[in-house]
This record gives sequence, C-alpha cells and structure tokens, in this order.
Amino acid sequence: MRPGRDIVDLLAIMARLRDPERGCPWDVVQTFETIAPYTIEEAHEVADAIARGDIDDLCDELGDLLLQVVFHARIAEEAGQFAFPDVVEAITTKMIRRHPHVFGDAGARTSAMAKGQWEAIKAQEKASRAARRAERGLEPEHRSLLDGIPAALPGLTRAVKLQDKAATVGFDWDNPRLVLAKIREEIDELEAEIDAGRDRETAAELGDVLFGLANLARHLKADPEAALRSTNEKFRRRFNYIERALEARGETPAQASLDEMEALWQEAKREEI
Repeated sequence: MRPGRDIVDLLAIMARLRDPERGCPWDVVQTFETIAPYTIEEAHEVADAIARGDIDDLCDELGDLLLQVVFHARIAEEAGQFAFPDVVEAITTKMIRRHPHVFGDAGARTSAMAKGQWEAIKAQEKASRAARRAERGLEPEHRSLLDGIPAALPGLTRAVKLQDKAATVGFDWDNPRLVLAKIREEIDELEAEIDAGRDRETAAELGDVLFGLANLARHLKADPEAALRSTNEKFRRRFNYIERALEARGETPAQASLDEMEALWQEAKREEI
C-alpha cells in the first residue's frame, strides 16, 4: 500500500482498513452512527482552516473530510446498499439536473433565474420521490416546509436555516429592530425564570434568546457561527494576554484575584488584542 493521487488509492486503503481479518480493529467495528460525529467534526475543521486562512491545513482537512465520505460509502458497500461510484453518480446527476442554465439553457444565467430554476427542480425531485413511494405502496410522507434541514447542524446554523425557510412564506420580521425588541422580551422572560430558580424553564428561555440572536444575525446579513468563532478567538487572545502578564509577575490565573484579571482584560482591550 503506497500513498497516491487517485481516489482509487484511498478506496483501496479504506477497503483494507475494513478487512475483518487484516484490517484495523477500530475501523472494522465502526458504523454509520459511530462515525457520524467525526464527519461533522471534520466539516467544522475545514471551516476553521478557511477562517484562519491556513491553506496547507485546509488541504489536510479536506482530505480528512473526503475520508469520511469514503468511510460511509465503504460501510454501505459492505451491506450491499450502495458504493462510492453511486455517490459520485448521484451528485453529478444532481448538479447537472439542477444547473440547466450551465449545462443546458444558456439563456438563464442570471442569479435570480438560476435560483428560481433550482427551487423548481428541487420541487420536481420531491414530487418524484413521492411518486416512487406510491409505486412501492408506501404511505405518503408528511412534507413540511422545514423538512430537509439536518438536526445535526450546529444550533445557530440550523436556527438560521429554519428561519430562512419560514421567511419564504412571509413568516418573518421585516425590520431588525423588531427582532431586537423580541430579544429584549425573551431576556426579560429569561431573567424571570432565573429569579424563580426554575432550571428547566431557564434553559428553555435561554434557547429562545439564542434563537432570537440567530434571527438578528440573519437580518443583519451576518453568519452567527462565524461571528461567534471570531469572538471565541478574541476571548482566547485576551485570556492568553492575562496569562502572560501574570506569568511575568510570577503568578498564575488561579492565584490572581478576579479584579486583577479584569484589569488585565481591560488592558488587553485597550491594546486591541
């Protein structure tokens, strides 16, 4: 087995890893369910490499994400469900079908027309799925406007996607200030539950506040996940500043008072760290 530049090489490596007798004991026992969290994690690591502008790391992380696709496809192939070529055929078919303005009608190249065609084609695909279910004697699926938004998405991202879908039928605020007012209302309700000491209700109200903040981000055309990642990184930098400053004094954060650390935090802010 040698490293290679062809997808066939990766498929061969995965087949060997999953070999019941000669493979890796960990890889052999994995299922769709057990590796799904790793698939999500690898997608986040791709996004992180992009946010950091680290091209070398991006190449590495894309490889890790591709491995996840190959892993799932191998498990399905062993169960006689589908194989990697079926995955490739499915996505190439879908991309060609959903882009007639590129692979067919060159006259529909404006973004608005392309989006309209995309939605119409997706609607046709749903109708085709329903027809196939009927042919197999299956009950019609209950179809909701909000179907198709994966539950495994990060919470803020899923909130925005749910809100976007609802907005297509007019269920939306038309002014970000109205969203702000709703957030203030939710914060008041959160405060009331905190004062009452009701933990479960407090958690539910906190969720409402976060949902409202995701909605505000959507109205402001901001990605809440990206905004939070940026703030997380800022927090990391400023806390590192506190640690280094305390170390220079011969102290650790555990030994310092909150007032000392807060003063250093404000110092880091003034330094625009």
